[in-house]
Amino acid sequence: MTGLFVFIFGLFIGSFLNCTVYRLENSKSFLKGRSFCPNCKQTLSWLDLVPIFSFLFLKGKCRYCQKRISIQYPLVELLTGLLFLLIWLLASDIVFWFIISCFLIIIFIYDLRHFIIPDRVLFPAIIIALGYIFVFKYDLLAEHILSAIGASAFFLFIVLISRGRGMGIGDVKLAILMGLLLGFPDIIVSLFFAFLIGAIIGVGLILLKKKTLKSEVPFGPFLILGVYIALFFGDKIVNWYFTFFL
Repeated sequence: MTGLFVFIFGLFIGSFLNCTVYRLENSKSFLKGRSFCPNCKQTLSWLDLVPIFSFLFLKGKCRYCQKRISIQYPLVELLTGLLFLLIWLLASDIVFWFIISCFLIIIFIYDLRHFIIPDRVLFPAIIIALGYIFVFKYDLLAEHILSAIGASAFFLFIVLISRGRGMGIGDVKLAILMGLLLGFPDIIVSLFFAFLIGAIIGVGLILLKKKTLKSEVPFGPFLILGVYIALFFGDKIVNWYFTFFL
């Protein structure tokens, strides 16, 4: 029952994050005003805002203007619910990761849609992560700071040698957050899987002729996927590596 509650809680958080992304895109406050249809601007009732079920009940259309609702909304709600459930089942520091995940999900969506990692989302997440480590994991502070410096320096090197074509400066800043969150060696695990998944999807898009070698692909979502792989399975992957290869 607790797991079900966590999943439902995640669904509602996902709904809030969808609203936050929209308001961030349109320079509106996400703390003021009621939710409304982005097409007709009609204020929505609570019946229109039940995660996933409202989308299904309305058949993916606005109740008022009948314009299609983006599939992003139920997908983000569902994935946030599942992510919160996985955090509950597999992670420690559960409340901290619930909070940080809100920032990471916003970054994921925003970078996927606009190829930009917004500083006003990223910087507060960095401050929260640093503060949490300082207060609750002070003995690991140096390790996490060095991981952040190392990861960001690695990305900055890629930016410099590619002159910004192979990596964006936003990814450099996101790497700081990753290092603070994961420490060593989990930061290595996250980067490895981010590049691996990014390469697989990039090649797949090229083979499907959706992208070319010169096309821009946001890397932030792959980095965030790498964070969660390292969070949930980092210790097992590291132990397997040392057992198998050493």
